[in-house]
Amino acid sequence: MKLRWLLVVVVGAFSTTLAAGAADWPQWRGPERNGISKESGLLKEWPREGPKLLWQVKDIGNGYSTPAVAGDRIYLVSNKGLDDEFVQARRVKDGQPAWTTSIGKVGPNTPAYPFPGSRSTPTVDGAFLYALGSDGDLVCLKASDGAKVWHKNMRTDFGGQPGQWAYSESPLVDGDLVVCTPGGKDATLVALDKRKGSVIWKSAVPGGDKAAYASIIIVEIGGLKQYVQFLGDGLVGLDAKDGQFLWRYGKTGATPANIPTPVAGGGYVYSASGMAGGGLIKVTVAKDVVTADPVYFQKNLPTSIGGSILVDQFLYGTNARGLMCVEYTTGKEKWQEMGVGAGAVCYADGRIYVHGEDTGAVALVEATPSGYREKGLFTPPDQPDHGKSKAWTYPVVANGRLYLRDMGVLWCYDVKASK
Repeated sequence: MKLRWLLVVVVGAFSTTLAAGAADWPQWRGPERNGISKESGLLKEWPREGPKLLWQVKDIGNGYSTPAVAGDRIYLVSNKGLDDEFVQARRVKDGQPAWTTSIGKVGPNTPAYPFPGSRSTPTVDGAFLYALGSDGDLVCLKASDGAKVWHKNMRTDFGGQPGQWAYSESPLVDGDLVVCTPGGKDATLVALDKRKGSVIWKSAVPGGDKAAYASIIIVEIGGLKQYVQFLGDGLVGLDAKDGQFLWRYGKTGATPANIPTPVAGGGYVYSASGMAGGGLIKVTVAKDVVTADPVYFQKNLPTSIGGSILVDQFLYGTNARGLMCVEYTTGKEKWQEMGVGAGAVCYADGRIYVHGEDTGAVALVEATPSGYREKGLFTPPDQPDHGKSKAWTYPVVANGRLYLRDMGVLWCYDVKASK
C-alpha cells in the first residue's frame, strides 16, 4: 500500500500532457520525469550473461544524449565533430535510421575540462518533438520525418548564459507550453508556445543564474503548480502560471557542476551535486505564501551525475561508493554497496537499473530498503573509448526493452519476462 501511495504522489508531481503509450519513454527520465517506468512483466533476474541482446548499432554519432522512445521510433541527439549536432530517429525493431535533421553546432566547453558533445534528450509530444542542442539551438520537429517547424536559440533570442559545459537541459512540454532554461538575467527560464515558438512568459530569476545541466520538473503542492529547476547558483521554484519567482535553496548548488535533475514527492524536493552534497527541502504553500525550508543536508548521499529515484519513501542513487538507499524524508542511510560504482539509474517493475559510469557495466538491483540484492550484472560488448569522459548516459526501459547508449553505440536488450 505504501509503495502504491508514493508512486501516485511522485507521478502526480510530474504530470505532463505527453501523448505517448503507457510503456513508452518519451522524454528525459521517462513518462513523468522521475526515472520510473510504468511497465510490469519484466525479468526479475537476468541470466549470467545478461539479458538477450536484440541488436546493436555503432553509427549513431557521438554525445551523451539519452534516448527517447515513442511508438516504433527511438529519438536521439548526436554530433559528428564540432560543427554538426543533429536529431535522429531510428527504428525500434532494428536500430536502423529513419531520418536525421541537423540543428546546429556543438556548444563550447571549458578548455580545462572539455567534454564537447550532444547532451539533451528529445521530448516527444504526439506528432512533434522538441530538442535542445548543446549550443542553445531549440527546435520543434515533426516526429514523422524530422521536418523543422520552428527554431530558437537560447543565447541570441533570449540573452541566455550557459554553464561552462554548454547547454544540457532536456525541454519540458507542459500542456501548450515548452519550457526551458536559457539562463542569465533577462530570461533565466522561458515558456514558449509549443506550436509556434512564440514567447508566453520570461522569468528573470533574482541573481540572473547561468543555466546549469539539470532539467525542469513540475511540482504541485497546496494547489500551486510550480516549475522547479536546478540552476547555476542553486535550486529554484517558479509559479508555472507566469514564471514568478517563488523560492530558492542554494546549499546543494555551491558548485560549477549542478547536474542531477531534482526529485520531488510528498511536498519535498531533493537536489544534489557531487561537489557539494545532497539536501532535502520542504515546500509549503499557505495563504499565497510559499516557503522552502531545509530538512537535511549531507555529503554522503546520492550525488552522482546519474540522478536518483524515489520509490516507497526511499531514495535510491549512487555516489563514489556505489548504490545506496536512504530514507527520503530523513536522509538516514539504509544500505550502500559498491556494485558497478557511480552510475545512472532508472526503475521498472520492482528493480533498479544501474549503468556504471566507469566501466559501462549494468546491474539489476531489487528496490528494497532491507539490503543490496543484485539480480543481474553484465557489460555490453564493444565498449567505446571514452577518453577523459565516462559512460554518463542514463538507461531507458520501454516496451519490454532496455536501451543503453554510450558515445557512438546504441544497444537494445530484451528484458520482458517469458509468459
